[in-house]
Amino acid sequence: MSKKWYNYFVSVGEEDQAAQDTSVPQADPSATKTAAQSVAEIASAIQAPKITAPVSDPTSFEQIYKAAEIPPPPQGYSILKVAQMLESEHIRNLPSDVKRSSVLVALDAAGADIKEVIQDAVRRDRALDTYERVEQRALAELENGKNRENSEIQAQIDKYVTEQRARIQANNDEVTREKERFTGWRLKKQQEEKKIADAVGYFVSENPITTGSVETTVPASQTTRRS
Repeated sequence: MSKKWYNYFVSVGEEDQAAQDTSVPQADPSATKTAAQSVAEIASAIQAPKITAPVSDPTSFEQIYKAAEIPPPPQGYSILKVAQMLESEHIRNLPSDVKRSSVLVALDAAGADIKEVIQDAVRRDRALDTYERVEQRALAELENGKNRENSEIQAQIDKYVTEQRARIQANNDEVTREKERFTGWRLKKQQEEKKIADAVGYFVSENPITTGSVETTVPASQTTRRS
């Protein structure tokens, strides 16, 4: 097969494979080198597309291609159609060189140029790369924003915890002070009761005055605070 577009489909790896199979048309080294250079030139000539429209469904690659304004390929032979052809039940189980030749024959019959198919492939690949960067940037912005929000929330939590701990400490300090006050008052009360008991003791055989602590259990809700 010596059509002008054949060389665009030849790669260095395919050259090695073809060299092992004498039934496959051989491409001389200079042709292979030119083919590799041609593919590189095709790729370098295509600029990375811009995403010019919103993509509502990132899982729809067709939306991404449309947003990147990928032009329709001449004769309708995009790289996606070629991939579909290669997976056709008629040729998908055939050897690679036969599959390649079958596609090239179909392209030639339709008047399509393999160079344009490769250009379409490069455009779609770069559109996907561009959209990946868009997604990465959006993800980074989301992460940064949420990290800032989380930091603010954590600061509020820390402030709240600090305030509540201070309230707990203040409550405990108040109880401690009240216990110390009550202990001091109880000591004076016992001293007062002893003085009364001593005075009464001169006039009674059984002293009715108590001089010890009064042990009682009162639910906190029923306790009357001293004003």
